[in-house]
Amino acid sequence: MIERRVSPRRNTCFFRSFVYFENSTIAADCIVRDIPDSDGRLQFSAPQKFTEILDLFNPSKGQSFHANVRRQDSDEIGIALHASTKAVSADISLDRRMDQLESEITLLRKAVSHLQKNNDKRTEAAYGRDD
Repeated sequence: MIERRVSPRRNTCFFRSFVYFENSTIAADCIVRDIPDSDGRLQFSAPQKFTEILDLFNPSKGQSFHANVRRQDSDEIGIALHASTKAVSADISLDRRMDQLESEITLLRKAVSHLQKNNDKRTEAAYGRDD
């Protein structure tokens, strides 16, 4: 088969990454299927509402990219990377990821508090206390 890519495939990889779509502070999990020099392919666990512009953050490699969506196929998208905005998007992606982590921490604290209250009620019921 003849390779028709604009740039040769650098590597085929399966990295868990996060995508922030334009004007969204919520990250979507995805798998990076391959990232050559200027484009790539991302796969999601379910179809997403894609915007034209996105930020891709790969925590295992510590990389961030600003990209445009080039093609969509249900749960997979093809992207074109913008090297010129890589440094700027890294800062944006990091800020968005920090916001996401802070909201996750808040939700976890609420869940722990709820579980502690339920555990206290069960303990009181087991020992026959009714304060």
